[in-house]
Amino acid sequence: MRDRDPLEIGSRETPKETKRRVPEQTIPRSDMGTSDLRSWPIFSLLEPEFVSRIHMVVVYAGNLGNEALIVTRDKTVYALGNNIAGCLGTGDAHSTLYPKKVEALCDKDIKTFAYGSGPHVLVLTKEGEVYSWGHNGYCELGNGTCNQGLTPTLVNMPSLGGALGMKRIVDIACGSHHSVALTEDGEVYAWGQNNCGQVGSSISTNQGAPRQVNSNLAGKKVIHISCGQTSTMAVVENGEVYGWGYNGVGQLGIGNYVNQMTPCRVGSLIGTVIVKVACGYAHTLALTDEGKLYVWGGNSYGQLGIGNKTNACNPVMLDHQVKHEMGRLSDIAALHYNHISVGVGEGGRVYMWGHCRGQSVTTPTATPFSNVHDALASYGSPSVMHEPLILHLNEESSLLESLGAAFDDPETSDLTIQVDGQCIHVHKAILKIRCPYFRTMFQHNWAENNQSVIEHDQFSYGVYKAFLKYLYTDVIDLPVEKALELLDLANLYCENSLKKHCIRMIKQGITVANVAYLYSIAIEYNAEELEEFCFKFALNHMTAVTQTENFAKLDENTVKTFIIKAGKAGVFRT
Repeated sequence: MRDRDPLEIGSRETPKETKRRVPEQTIPRSDMGTSDLRSWPIFSLLEPEFVSRIHMVVVYAGNLGNEALIVTRDKTVYALGNNIAGCLGTGDAHSTLYPKKVEALCDKDIKTFAYGSGPHVLVLTKEGEVYSWGHNGYCELGNGTCNQGLTPTLVNMPSLGGALGMKRIVDIACGSHHSVALTEDGEVYAWGQNNCGQVGSSISTNQGAPRQVNSNLAGKKVIHISCGQTSTMAVVENGEVYGWGYNGVGQLGIGNYVNQMTPCRVGSLIGTVIVKVACGYAHTLALTDEGKLYVWGGNSYGQLGIGNKTNACNPVMLDHQVKHEMGRLSDIAALHYNHISVGVGEGGRVYMWGHCRGQSVTTPTATPFSNVHDALASYGSPSVMHEPLILHLNEESSLLESLGAAFDDPETSDLTIQVDGQCIHVHKAILKIRCPYFRTMFQHNWAENNQSVIEHDQFSYGVYKAFLKYLYTDVIDLPVEKALELLDLANLYCENSLKKHCIRMIKQGITVANVAYLYSIAIEYNAEELEEFCFKFALNHMTAVTQTENFAKLDENTVKTFIIKAGKAGVFRT
């Protein structure tokens, strides 16, 4: 066999010899840890049997996380807590230490919750409907009145121009007393308090019903929304960021401290592709498509993480201002209730800074957690959730733990797989149940013999062991730089679920330097999601990508297809 460039795309002769690598091995691990209810005191009186039926929870309101909503696996919705302003949605103003049904939401397929500080509450169903209840002194329920709502009521989200039917909503967000909704078409609707322009209207009176935010957002598709106390931020699909509302400490990032009644673009981020923003009480975090973090706004508690307590009215890239150990970030979190910031760094480690348990932490500090919810429960003031927490059944956890313990156990295994002279102990039954490749192998080749040892030489020991462990645990326990070789295996074995896991890992590690190579790999493996992700990333960094070594190595057909597709996307328009 001729020597091959490790980046060369070609036939699979012996994957062990031709195994691929990412030119810049910067893919962060994505096997985030799980959380449970033990960090949240409001759930301490719940019976274990009831807890075992919980699917989703959200803790909100008050200095101690005084209210909570619970969705069980049979789609029944419960509430418990102080019931300030009727925010439990139970139809009365009575508090409860134990779960009480929210009848109006039972049997709805709940997607997520959002809440304000009144508090008022929004719920979004998977069908795209929004319900609201609770405090309504500023018209934040969107029902045309300022009367308190004791039960969830459907929010009418009309089509622009009075067209029949209602808009399908895909995301919701709340500030202290205003509400925002994002439609599937990328339109933004807002309502509630507007004393600072936070609903995007030039008329500074409260907005009693949902109204589309146009102005500078007209014709643009918004993909992400977030609310500060009295401000709103939006990310457009091309990576632009817009902000409106209160700007007294620079939380809009527009270079001044003037309130904005309509959306204003964050001009200093031109040329930077933002994929997510997270608003705190009066500060903003923005994550780029390369895992970099920009911060701006209020900084009285060090919530910008720049090593001081000076406000910033322009975005500051965190690593330029103060060195940190987070590496490439995969996620960020903040919420309008407090002054804390959270980032998920390489290896899934969660970092926090800002107002943490009464202290001012001015630089990103590692926590012992691998889950954002646990970090906010431990360090947030108040301890409330930035988004709902999804739970797993105890029975499922126990089963996975038992299977995980059985993996590579020589005492119980009935099959040994040897790779690179090293043994991996497995169970035929589990491999047969979990993997069509092994099911076919055992059925046709082993039906009449009791072979207990097989040798494998297509993939490296570490990758093959990680694959086998995945069959037992659904977890990828592998250094991120091996993700491409594991994708190679998943493609060969027709393991579509594993293939999706690998693609998610790879997407988090895409850079200007390696995107062209990963684009070619996506085409080879027919991974359409990864191919489209790489293409959009390359468009956003077109000049830099076309000058990389890996772009120069693309074969002629791939380059031709890429250029034609880029042309249709309007890259070469003048």
